[in-house]
Amino acid sequence: MTRAYIAIGSNLGDPVAQANSAIKALRDQPDLEVVAVSSLYSSTPMGPQDQPDYINAVVAVDTDLSPLALLDCTQSIEQLHGRVRKAERWGPRTLDLDIVLYGSLVHHCDRLTVPHYGMNIREFVLYPLAEIAPDLVLPDNTPLKTLLASVDRNGLAVWNV
Repeated sequence: MTRAYIAIGSNLGDPVAQANSAIKALRDQPDLEVVAVSSLYSSTPMGPQDQPDYINAVVAVDTDLSPLALLDCTQSIEQLHGRVRKAERWGPRTLDLDIVLYGSLVHHCDRLTVPHYGMNIREFVLYPLAEIAPDLVLPDNTPLKTLLASVDRNGLAVWNV
């Protein structure tokens, strides 16, 4: 089994319900074992600011799926939640599931890059990830704590219902 970390983001519809539904959908996958779930966080949009704030979380899963099979799984869950892929980057979305880490694998192809290309600078990934894996060391041997020390929270806050 490989430990993978999946970032969740949503800012359309009911983002809290979308995030919680995505977590449930991950739990329901026969080839995944959800081992940890961060709190939900509220974050300002990355990119265009004329969109609602996001709800974010990170989920740790153990899986025997290959990285691309896990990507197929997450994209299927996105589609079930009404995700429409557009050319516009960083735009509003019902659900975004990103594989940010897949064990110690470093992989790049046209469909998937792990570690996720932007995770090192995204507070909405790093802080929830640190909540569930505080002693994590990235595949390049960088401790997660080192990244946190260089990334501002930018208004990121634990979501309180």
